[in-house]
Amino acid sequence: MARSSRLCVFLHGIIAKVQLLPGGSHVGVCYGMLGNNLPEPSNVVALYHKHQISKMRLYDPNPEALQALQNTGIELIVGVHNQDLQSIASSISIAYIWVQQNIQRFWPAVSFRYIAVGNEVIPGHLAQFALPAVKNIHNVLKSIGLDGQIKVSTSVSTSIMGTSYPPSAGTFSDSSCAYMGPIAQFLAITGGPLLANVHPYFSYVSDPWDIKLDYAIFQSKTFIVLDGPYYYMNLFDAIVDALYAALEKADAPQVPIVVSESGWPSDGGSAANISIAETYVNGLIDHVASNQGTPRRWAWPIEAYVFAMFNENLKPAGVEQHWGLFYPDEQPVLHVPTF
Repeated sequence: MARSSRLCVFLHGIIAKVQLLPGGSHVGVCYGMLGNNLPEPSNVVALYHKHQISKMRLYDPNPEALQALQNTGIELIVGVHNQDLQSIASSISIAYIWVQQNIQRFWPAVSFRYIAVGNEVIPGHLAQFALPAVKNIHNVLKSIGLDGQIKVSTSVSTSIMGTSYPPSAGTFSDSSCAYMGPIAQFLAITGGPLLANVHPYFSYVSDPWDIKLDYAIFQSKTFIVLDGPYYYMNLFDAIVDALYAALEKADAPQVPIVVSESGWPSDGGSAANISIAETYVNGLIDHVASNQGTPRRWAWPIEAYVFAMFNENLKPAGVEQHWGLFYPDEQPVLHVPTF
């Protein structure tokens, strides 16, 4: 099939799924910029807007992208660079400057939804700065009356987990719990979500003998994991519920999880091809569109951000360069069929 024809089919499939969601979509797409051949931010935002992708994750406050997002209605997760965490954590004045330059300057024309203060810094040498930076950004927002509209959190990977199987046994690791417990408590007070990057791909390729591919890509027809009263047909739900179990053990059961990344690579490594990637993305969108949550949080609709908008050629060689829904020329990588 010609790539231009595939574009129409791909977008019609995405739109058909998104329009199943009452009150607007719970599906967004991550917009990474680690490529030297990507479209201009204004063209990217136009692509989102044209094809009714109503939510975006932006990894840093790129001013051209923020300018292009004005008055589009696209809801945004915007990130704080990892390298800025220490300075923002150490100074409320620096936090104020960051908010003034990157949020207040564009509000309300840009529909900020969440601020992700750091990406996957826990555990690690920057972990100690995550909560102080989150608090400083939150306090600045509160001082200007925006804390009710924009929630502040940090984005974590599943490396924060010590135990994740079965999901009800989910706990934060010894190296993470000293940071995650206080963060969870802070989010419980402020009403912010925990932003979590959930990638069943890595779980599958690390243990393909015990994890079946159908279970990893939303294709299982039967329950695979039975965990007390909770039954799991897909690995995505099991990972998210392990995170919920860990939050419960941190005395923060009311904190929701927003899946800030989830996708499947289409090339560059084991089990990475277009067919499997299509199936995973299709299954994720269908799952979110069902407007039902995970077995442990059945009544909480899932909010998830597909990773990612484009293949990015400045990432490390291999699967890292092949998570995009689109090529840099804005043609589709994946075919997501209509239904």
